[in-house]
Amino acid sequence: MARPAARIPAMERRRQILAVATTLFARQGFQGTRTREISSKARVNEAILFRHFPSKEELYWAVLDEKCKARRGFAELQGLLHGGRPVPEVFAAIAKGLLHRNVEDASVLRLWLFSGLENHRLYRRFYRAYMADYYDLLAGYIRLQVRRGTFRAVNPFLAARGFLGMLLDYMLTHGVFHGPRNGKDNLSRVSREMAELWLEGMRPRTSRKPRTRNRIQ
Repeated sequence: MARPAARIPAMERRRQILAVATTLFARQGFQGTRTREISSKARVNEAILFRHFPSKEELYWAVLDEKCKARRGFAELQGLLHGGRPVPEVFAAIAKGLLHRNVEDASVLRLWLFSGLENHRLYRRFYRAYMADYYDLLAGYIRLQVRRGTFRAVNPFLAARGFLGMLLDYMLTHGVFHGPRNGKDNLSRVSREMAELWLEGMRPRTSRKPRTRNRIQ
């Protein structure tokens, strides 16, 4: 008599469902992926899937939540901003960390885009949980540098959006849209140059001396 198949522990089953859901959601989006397809590829029935995740929306959120927690982006940013490093090194390191994580795994970026395009509730939840504090922390550091005179007087939040937006453009171009990539590109060099470009616009404006006109003799 054949022995019954061993039952898979609940946590392992959950990880299995999340792994399949991550791949499908990142490739097809929220609307384009059916729970039936996820359960089929994860080799479970839908009843078991919904036992772990009450709704498709909660499953999508669990995928986002797990991926973001694994990246530890906020903790890394805290360490960089409070580590006492020179300002140019701080921003080059922030850029390198974000670009490197995206090169290693662009799925979070794709999931984030799909949530914004297809399910605004998920996007707002994602922004509150992971993006808002990140922006606020970086803006606080910029505000401190403005007070110290390192940066010119700017809106710290807009400046933070400008810096991260520049990096986001690079990540979208290469991680989502598969744009042309210079084979000689090096993440360290790209990160440093992007940081330098942004920092150049943040330097205090020096007072210009009035031009002297040649007098007609």
